[in-house]
Amino acid sequence: MDAVDKQIIRCLQKNARITNQDLAEQVNLSPSPCLRRVKALEKAGIIKAYTLEVDNEAYGLPVTVFVSVQLEKHTQEVVRHFEAQIKQDEKVLECFVMTGKADYLLKVVAKDLHDYEHFVRHSLHAIGCVASIDTSFAYGVVKKTSLLPESY
Repeated sequence: MDAVDKQIIRCLQKNARITNQDLAEQVNLSPSPCLRRVKALEKAGIIKAYTLEVDNEAYGLPVTVFVSVQLEKHTQEVVRHFEAQIKQDEKVLECFVMTGKADYLLKVVAKDLHDYEHFVRHSLHAIGCVASIDTSFAYGVVKKTSLLPESY
């Protein structure tokens, strides 16, 4: 991946609906080579998807919760079972495997506190291998981006 590919990615991260013509102009390429590069980035799995960012509150899910989960055991079977259940739960937007005290950090959305309680009681507890749950509610957002740094 060269500097032009990185320019293409940044432009698409800022506006995934940009036309190929406009993208080509922004990265100083003609349209055909630009489109070939985009297709190559998609084929290589560097560009994974084109998504839409939605206002959670306007959508009806204003509560964002970060949930630290510790498992009872760490056998392959328990880990596979937990991860499979989490992948299927649509309230879990993100799940990270962690170092430190917690095994996983989940980003969960809910419509209110009762909805979150229902998630804990009927989804997390139902998994059966959870030793502890530590919940933190986000009450504001300082920064939210998916735009990768320009230089690294």
